[in-house]
Amino acid sequence: MHVGITGYGAYIPYYRIKAEEIARVWGQDADVIKKSLMVFEKSVPDSDEDTITISVEAGKNAIARAGIEPSKIGAVFVGSESHPYAVKPSGTVVAEALGITPEVMIADLEFACKAGTAAMQICAALVKAKEIEYGLAIGADTSQSRPGDVLEYTASAGGAGFVIGTDPLAITEGTYSFATDTPDFWRREGEKYPQHGGRFTGKPAYFHHIVSAAKGLMKKLGLEKKDFDHVVFHMPNGKFPREACRALGFEEKLLLPSLVVERIGNTYSGSSPLGLSAVLDIAKPGERILMTSFGSGAGADSFSFLVTDKIEERRDKALKTADYISRKTYVDYALYAKMRGKLVM
Repeated sequence: MHVGITGYGAYIPYYRIKAEEIARVWGQDADVIKKSLMVFEKSVPDSDEDTITISVEAGKNAIARAGIEPSKIGAVFVGSESHPYAVKPSGTVVAEALGITPEVMIADLEFACKAGTAAMQICAALVKAKEIEYGLAIGADTSQSRPGDVLEYTASAGGAGFVIGTDPLAITEGTYSFATDTPDFWRREGEKYPQHGGRFTGKPAYFHHIVSAAKGLMKKLGLEKKDFDHVVFHMPNGKFPREACRALGFEEKLLLPSLVVERIGNTYSGSSPLGLSAVLDIAKPGERILMTSFGSGAGADSFSFLVTDKIEERRDKALKTADYISRKTYVDYALYAKMRGKLVM
C-alpha cells in the first residue's frame, strides 16, 4: 500500500513590500540587505487574513487536486506558530469551512517552522495504520517581526496543504526526524515579537539539524544525493538553503524553490511546504524529491517523495504556486504597518 500526497495546494497573500521600502524607513542599505539575505520582497497578509484563512484557501486547492469529497478526510492538523487564538483551535474553523466536520480528528500543532511537516508525518501514519482514509496536513503562518529587526525583511505569510492518502501523486518513501534542545529562536506567551540568537540561528541550529536529518533519511532509505532530482529545504532566507545544498554535496541547481523565498520571504510553517508545492507544480513522473524542514528550538523533518503518473492529471486542478507569487501589488511601509498591527493605539 503506497501512502503519500494525494492532493496539494498553496496560498500566498496578494500584497507585497519591497526590501527597499523597509530599508528606507530604517535608514539601512537595501543592497547590503538583499545581498546578505537574498530576499527582495515579502508577502503581507491583509488585515482580515490570518493562519485560518490561509489554511482554508490552501486546503481548498489541495482537496481540488485530490478530487475527493471533503467528508472522506478523517483528520485535519494545522501547523503554525501564529494561530489566531491562544485558546480556540484553528483546525475546527478550517475543517468547518472546508466541509469536513463533524466526524474528524482535529488538532493544532506547534513546532516553530516545522509544524506543517509534523502534520504530514501524523497524517501519513494514520493512513498507513488504516485509522483514516485521508488526512489533511497544513503548514501556514503570518509570521511576526519587531520593527527595525532584520526579521522584518523576511517574516511573511503563506501556506500549503496536503491531502494524504493511498492513491498518491507523490509516494512518501520515508521520513526521518532529528531534534535537540537548541534555543535559537523563541517567543514567550503574551510577547508580540520573537527573539533570536542572530548568527547562532545558523550553524548550531539550522545547518546542524537540516544536514543531520537529510543524511539520516538517505542512510535509512539507502539513497544517495544522485538519486534526487529536486531538493527543498526550509527557507528562512535565500542564503541558508543554498549553503545547506553545498554542505550536502547537492548542486545548487537542484534548489528550485529559491524563487519562493526571494519573492515572498520566510512563511515559517509554510516555508518548506510551499517549496514542495512549487516543485510538485513542475515535477515529472519518476522524479524523486528530498524535502527537509527546520523548526527553531530545534528540529528537522526529512522526507523522500517519489512522483507518480497521477501528477499529470491532477496538477492543473488548482492555481499553481507561481501563480500566487506573480499575483501581487505593492504597499508602502505605512500600509504594511497598519495591516500587520504594528501601530499600537
